[in-house]
Amino acid sequence: MITKHEFYKLLEEKQFEQLKSHRVDNAVIMAAGLSKRFAPVSTYCPKGLTLVKGEVLIERQIRQLQEAGITDIYVVVGYKKELFYYLRDTYNVTIVENDQYNTKDNPESLYLVKDILRNTYICSVDNYYPANPFQLYEYKGYYSSIHVEGETNEWCIETDQLGRIHKVSIGGHDADIMLGYVYFDEKFSKQFVKLLEQLENNSDYWHHVWEYLYIQHLNLGSLSNVGVFTLRVFFGTNHMYGWCHSFCSKVEYVL
Repeated sequence: MITKHEFYKLLEEKQFEQLKSHRVDNAVIMAAGLSKRFAPVSTYCPKGLTLVKGEVLIERQIRQLQEAGITDIYVVVGYKKELFYYLRDTYNVTIVENDQYNTKDNPESLYLVKDILRNTYICSVDNYYPANPFQLYEYKGYYSSIHVEGETNEWCIETDQLGRIHKVSIGGHDADIMLGYVYFDEKFSKQFVKLLEQLENNSDYWHHVWEYLYIQHLNLGSLSNVGVFTLRVFFGTNHMYGWCHSFCSKVEYVL
C-alpha cells in the first residue's frame, strides 16, 4: 500500500491510473429514521426534506457528492418514504426501502446495501456542509469529527500515534466527537459486512446505531479521525426559519 505522502503526490500529479484502488465507488445516504429529535415537525416532514438556507437538506448533500464526481448514490428511506421518491428522477439516485425502520435502527439500512459497500461514503441525511467535503479519491477509511471544548455527552474519539481510532467513549471533556459523514474503504467494508451478516435476528445491536457495533469491534479494521466542519439540524434556542420542501409548511430549526 502506498503511503499518505505518495497518495497526495500522485493526486497532485493527476496520476489517476495508479490511484484506482483509492477511487470512491459510491455513497449511501441514510434517511430512513423517524427523526424523533425533530418532533413535532417530523410528524409531517422528515428532517432531510427541510430547507436550510434555501436548499433542501438532502438535495444539497446529493449535489455535493455529484459535484465531486460521485454519481452512484443510494438513499435508504423508511419513514414517509414516498416523500423521497422524487429524488430518483430529479437526481438519478437509487432508492432503497427499509421497511423495518420502526423496529430496527440503522444497522438494518446498512445491511440492505451491504452488497454495494466498497469504497463508500456513509452519510446522514441531517448534516449540512458549508463547503463540499467530498472528493473522488480517498486515502483510507475515516470517521469525521469536530473538536468540542468543555463537557460533552457526545461520542468521543481517542486515536493512536498514527491517527487511527482505538477508543470511543460516550461523554467526555475537551474531545474530538463523532459528527459528520464516514468513509468506508473496501477493506473496512468487507469486514463490517461480515459482522452484519453474523448478527442474530434477536441481537441487541439491531436496536442501536451502527456505531455501537463498530466500537465493540475496534480491532475489526482501522478508521482514522478526520476533522470536518459540519452543522447538524436540531431544535434549540437560537432559531432560524425554513420550509418543508414537500409541504411548503413553515418549520423552525437551528443551525
